[in-house]
Amino acid sequence: MKKILTATIAALALCTAALAQTTAQEYLEKYSRLIQRLGYAGVGIETHIDKWEEAFPRDGRMLEARCNYYLYKSMTTEIVPKDRSKFLGNKPVLSLPDSTGGKVNYFEEQFFDDEVFGTAVKYIDRAVQYYPLDLLYRADKVNILLAYEKESPDLAVAELETLVEMERSSHPNWQFAGAPVEEGDFSQLISSYCITLYNVGSPASYNAFCKLSQEMSKLEPKEPNWLDNIGSYWLVARGNDKKAMSFYKKALKLDKEDQVAQRNISLIERRRTQAKKAKASRP
Repeated sequence: MKKILTATIAALALCTAALAQTTAQEYLEKYSRLIQRLGYAGVGIETHIDKWEEAFPRDGRMLEARCNYYLYKSMTTEIVPKDRSKFLGNKPVLSLPDSTGGKVNYFEEQFFDDEVFGTAVKYIDRAVQYYPLDLLYRADKVNILLAYEKESPDLAVAELETLVEMERSSHPNWQFAGAPVEEGDFSQLISSYCITLYNVGSPASYNAFCKLSQEMSKLEPKEPNWLDNIGSYWLVARGNDKKAMSFYKKALKLDKEDQVAQRNISLIERRRTQAKKAKASRP
């Protein structure tokens, strides 16, 4: 009887320990509370991630948290002067006159320690390796590369091109944080990055914006948004009204109510009219 009682107590102790074990979701929830108070690289964050990793070494959200920890450890922010009105799509945080009376614009810019940044990338690469169809980790990698590369987003765009090729070749069952994505979510994700690249406004980002839009137009030939993007590339980045007009008209053939195409065609026509009037008024 004593042996049976002892075994029963031991079994109950094991059950109690199992019930008390912290789940991956609980680690994530505590992490979310901690970063709200301490920031992504605050004191105590790494200790919590260490425990999380010990319990769930392949948890994608843990790897994402580890990536964010090293990303923010690698990052410093400085206020720097630049001879332009916008930088990475942002307005200056401060404008001051120089010695000649001109205006100098100051922007907030992030700089990275390459070695520590590389460690951050290593962890998000592991998340992508374990969960290749989860767009959360794919987007995480694109985001940190965009922050690092600034006006020359070659690596970030290569990641996006890989996703577009995967969608074209096999139309995978994409997920986001483990949940299935809805129809159209993939296109919306790529569209959001096209907007980001357009807003950066550098020659390299404009070219990437156009290239991605061209690839998506091949993938979705009935979607006018991609034709609008290509038209805007020719209108803004290349200053070619004629070429831009041709793409906006193609977009209108797909959707007669396409407001982007309508608005930009009106803009081009107004500019042409103004140019003709200015030419006629010359002596």
